[in-house]
Amino acid sequence: EKTGHSGTLDPKVSGCLIVCIDRATRLVKSQQNAGKEYVAVLRLHSEVPGGRATVTKAVQQLTGALFQRPPLISAVKRQLRIRNIYESKLLEYNEKANLGILWLNCEAGTYVRTLCVHLGLLLGVSGQMQELRRVRSGIQNESEGMVTMHDLVDAMYQFDHNKDESLLRLVVKPLEALLVGHKRIIIKDTAVNAVCYGAKIMLPGVLRYDDDIEMNEEIVIVTTKGEAVCLAIALMTTSTIMCCDHGVVAKIKRVVMERDTYPRKWGLGPVASFKKKLIKDGMLDKKGKANDRTPKEWYEKIGQVPLKIQPQDEDMNKSKAQKIKQDFLHQAGDDGNDDDEHKEAEPEVKEKKKKKKKKHQTTEEDEAID
Repeated sequence: EKTGHSGTLDPKVSGCLIVCIDRATRLVKSQQNAGKEYVAVLRLHSEVPGGRATVTKAVQQLTGALFQRPPLISAVKRQLRIRNIYESKLLEYNEKANLGILWLNCEAGTYVRTLCVHLGLLLGVSGQMQELRRVRSGIQNESEGMVTMHDLVDAMYQFDHNKDESLLRLVVKPLEALLVGHKRIIIKDTAVNAVCYGAKIMLPGVLRYDDDIEMNEEIVIVTTKGEAVCLAIALMTTSTIMCCDHGVVAKIKRVVMERDTYPRKWGLGPVASFKKKLIKDGMLDKKGKANDRTPKEWYEKIGQVPLKIQPQDEDMNKSKAQKIKQDFLHQAGDDGNDDDEHKEAEPEVKEKKKKKKKKHQTTEEDEAID
């Protein structure tokens, strides 16, 4: 259903490409950031004075952090960026044909094509890349475990028609093969599912651990059977784990295992069992919060003290509230003198009504006289 790869190969480039399937796609980013090794054929357009010694010196100069701009034919935006060349060697050089074979150990995202052009400029002659092969990607190399697409097709044919999965097991490897180079922490089976749900990796759940674990180092959390649970960042060194009894060992970076692969084992302790019983009896609400019927034993177990308001305190609070209300109403009346204005306005309205009645009576009398 899901597939991913550890880094694209340009056209006419051969070599290693890690293809991840289903759950293994969660490890794609960690493999993309891993280093890569290439073997390239360099063609120089003219003879180099000094021969192989000059070319070897120029190759050694192109190590460390280098500025690169992707070539015209590339799948990324052509903007200037920095890539690290960890190591480079000139394996062979033919002075007659002006051809050389380079071996590079570089950072992910390095363009060897651009590096060959820079090497030609450094030698004073133009140069270009003739051929390229990726011999290592992350922990996988071409001598161990690399298969072709034809091998995959043949293995799938055997599985579909003859129900023989032996070839398929040779072609498709478990995802743990990508994590062999990581340092490991083995946890208890009862803690596996809790970690899959995002729980912290605590020291009581740890069974074994590797030597020389450093702070902020990327490690892998595994079960007793060797199944990868998650990638994590170490928060304790090996010496700290040996000395401490409690604490957070590592924080989760990426969960690999599916949830509920192992049974749920949390919520079965004495406190959790007592809490479930209180909820069932109505001494705690549905969310586990205390109410009027909560016993003192519960507060003692969770380490809290029940807060109860005494009747005198309630009377004091009521009297304070009444005083505040009276003061507020008094201030509202004094500020605008609203009550006096209403009292003065009422007689004026009555006088106007009397005048209207008198006018109405005079008109009726005049009509009667007529």
